[in-house]
Amino acid sequence: MTDEPSNIAEAQADSAQAAINSKAHAEMGTAPIAHPSVSFMLQHPAHMIALGFGSGLPRIAPGTFGTLWAWLAYLVLAQWLDKTQIGWVIAASIPVGWWACTVTAQHMRVADPGHIVWDEVVAMWIILWLCTPLGFWGQLVCFALFRFFDAVKPQPVKWADRLFKGFGPRGGWGIMWDDLVAAFCTLLVIALWRHFSAP
Repeated sequence: MTDEPSNIAEAQADSAQAAINSKAHAEMGTAPIAHPSVSFMLQHPAHMIALGFGSGLPRIAPGTFGTLWAWLAYLVLAQWLDKTQIGWVIAASIPVGWWACTVTAQHMRVADPGHIVWDEVVAMWIILWLCTPLGFWGQLVCFALFRFFDAVKPQPVKWADRLFKGFGPRGGWGIMWDDLVAAFCTLLVIALWRHFSAP
């Protein structure tokens, strides 16, 4: 049975998002940047960060590529830093990412660009940091679960995705927020699995 009120609410939210984008385009007098290039990424440090140092540039599944980059980057960090130091890196990456996402979305003239992947990067780092130690298969499960929650957006991720919209700091935080909620959902599933699988 179709949940009509929910569908109506989603349609209204999508229309509101389209209106925000249209207003921004009209004010700036320029078209949105649908597919950022390498040259765009190199124009500003915020672009480099928000686009995951290039991992968000692919036209197909940039969120998946960004999450894969985050996984590999975490493994590199773990070779040089202890868990506490990685925790500080993650803590710093949240406000830095908020700024980078805010600036990059504004420059792309798109409120929530799919090519911005720093939100996936931070979320994946949090998951791996809290689930360590894990072998390859455990990390792969974390990756798959996070991609499910981030891409499919079941509740409460869908709620989080629609909570903060627009440009400026509010919109920048909105880009980050739903992925942090997706990370929480992933961690909750992992915790429940560990609890019920324990002897």
